[in-house]
Amino acid sequence: MKRVPLLIFGAGGVGRALVRQLIEAADLHADRHGLALPIVAWCDSDGAAVDEAGLPAEALRSLSAAKSAGGRLAETPLGYRQSDPAAIVDVAGADGCIVVDATASDATVPALMLALDRGYAAATANKIPLCGPQAVFDRLVGSGRCRYESTVGSAVPVIETARGLLRCADEIRVVQAALSGTLGFICTGLQARQPFSDLVAEAMRRGYTEPDPRIDLGGMDVARKALILARTLGWRLELSDVQVAAFLPAEYGILSLADCLARLPELNDAFAARAAAAQAAGEALRYTAELREGRATVGLQAVPLDSALGRLRDNDNLVAFHTRYYPDTPLALQGRGAGVDAAAAGVHADVIALAEQTA
Repeated sequence: MKRVPLLIFGAGGVGRALVRQLIEAADLHADRHGLALPIVAWCDSDGAAVDEAGLPAEALRSLSAAKSAGGRLAETPLGYRQSDPAAIVDVAGADGCIVVDATASDATVPALMLALDRGYAAATANKIPLCGPQAVFDRLVGSGRCRYESTVGSAVPVIETARGLLRCADEIRVVQAALSGTLGFICTGLQARQPFSDLVAEAMRRGYTEPDPRIDLGGMDVARKALILARTLGWRLELSDVQVAAFLPAEYGILSLADCLARLPELNDAFAARAAAAQAAGEALRYTAELREGRATVGLQAVPLDSALGRLRDNDNLVAFHTRYYPDTPLALQGRGAGVDAAAAGVHADVIALAEQTA
């Protein structure tokens, strides 16, 4: 049995879902892959629980329950105060370990760097480290021991597919993508003539959006995903190079969250008219990212109803690669694009691939 210790940063929705998945799949990974994956450290932003032998399943469930109830790891009997992720890597890291980043913070960058410098591996669902300076992306990804599938397509294997096209020397001409399950849900709701403000409220209720939905509606989340995919293809771009047209007018970004939500009904008629005009033209509104000729653009556009993007429903993601080997019908990937379970599943798969790579 190959023992691969895990250090997990992040105890929010994705982090908790990942821990639950790893507990539930422990016997399967032992039987199918010959892997034992003890979680030797689990951290939130200001606390940690550490056990070099591996935190027992019941302890992990207790920590998860405390976090779900709004607690902090440092406040639990197993936890202590610790706000330096790199220090956790220094203390709990060991040969063959995998550092997992399930946060949404740049505070983990030094920890990821340290882990890779020491020969460890890293799996991340956190887009922020990969959207910083190109040199940081190069250092993380260039190690050959950093996987990041969930940063772009949740559990949809967008990154692995892009790498596969590069391996066979295909020429990737255009990539068209719907990369936000949240905005996909809103767009297909508009297509069904539902009010924009109601759709935002429902997306929030279902947990599709960030706590402040303007993070989704501003388009920056999609821009980050587009940048990561472009960099994976070898394009050398910075986040400032991505052209972004936000879903919301700029004035809504300076309001308090409560005032913004209260004013969303003011936009209902405009969005309804735009959706109706698209439908009359045989089109549908989709918030898309497009990579073409070294440029990345993100924004709301009308697409043909009979296209892959036009046929999308609810919160599915879709990425279509138009290439030399796929000139007429693009290579298209589609799947669930919102929810913590899908994001955690992508990280989970990365952990197993890295564990097998080091075995």
